[in-house]
Amino acid sequence: MTKSELTLFLAAPRGFCAGVDRAIKIVEMALTKWGAPVYVRHEIVHNKFVVDSLRDKGAIFVEELDECPDDRPVIFSAHGVPKSVPAAAETRNMVYVDATCPLVSKVHIEAQRHAENGLQMIMIGHKGHPETIGTMGQLPDGEVLLVETVADVAEVTVRNPDQIAFVTQTTLSVDDTKDIIAALEARFPKIIGPHKEDICYATTNRQDAVKAVAPKADALLVVGAPNSSNSRRLVEVGAKAGCNYAQLVQRAENIDWRALDGITSVAITAGASAPELLVNEVIDAFKARYNVTVELVETAVEKVEFKVPRVLRESAPAR
Repeated sequence: MTKSELTLFLAAPRGFCAGVDRAIKIVEMALTKWGAPVYVRHEIVHNKFVVDSLRDKGAIFVEELDECPDDRPVIFSAHGVPKSVPAAAETRNMVYVDATCPLVSKVHIEAQRHAENGLQMIMIGHKGHPETIGTMGQLPDGEVLLVETVADVAEVTVRNPDQIAFVTQTTLSVDDTKDIIAALEARFPKIIGPHKEDICYATTNRQDAVKAVAPKADALLVVGAPNSSNSRRLVEVGAKAGCNYAQLVQRAENIDWRALDGITSVAITAGASAPELLVNEVIDAFKARYNVTVELVETAVEKVEFKVPRVLRESAPAR
């Protein structure tokens, strides 16, 4: 049977960002230095394939610190943790390594600096997301107020409208966040924003690439996990950019081939915590069914790299 012709538009940048790459390296280097098991509080990054691979190497994933023994190292996920978590680890004399993405840490420092200047914080983010919980947990209860939508801005109650600042989750939709910031500035003319935008370079770059590639294709597939904020935002951005069928898929086995019947072009990208191996798996699945032409659509080149903590660069003590 003759295969139909299909063009795959491959978005770039896509997949792993520097913060995710660093976090995974931290777990791998901790296993090399201290041996298994190493405990990780929360999924190190939001990707089942990555988490399962690290689990196979000896990482144990838990949701809370009290699930960890005192005598084994624990790693905090790339999303960041409330201040109470490292404080509890220190009380228990635990060895811990903080894998918080440096760009999330920048937001934490920003929030603390504003609080020291007497400002109440408003955070633009998703309720219940680990990054939001971690950022809000840098300050005492009530000092960080969460807004998720433009409608929330009208409802938020602040202590003093002349003494507030805002920060954002790093993985939000750039366009949606602009609207929320505009609403905040309209309601609170004296609100202070970040010196440099909190939405990280990788989130922005991946969304820009999707905006470039989505209008060219009959369908957009975003390789990523359902609990990955940045991956879900890529689906939304693709739909808004004019792609009639935009879907999140964890792996090639999750592709709904019936929904793609009759198409001639597909755009493919991946969230910041999805490995390239899974993108290649999706491409191979299309090659098995179609006569595929791959076109790269590149909108930026990333050269960012973050160092792992010094404790992992030092030699392990002799046993």
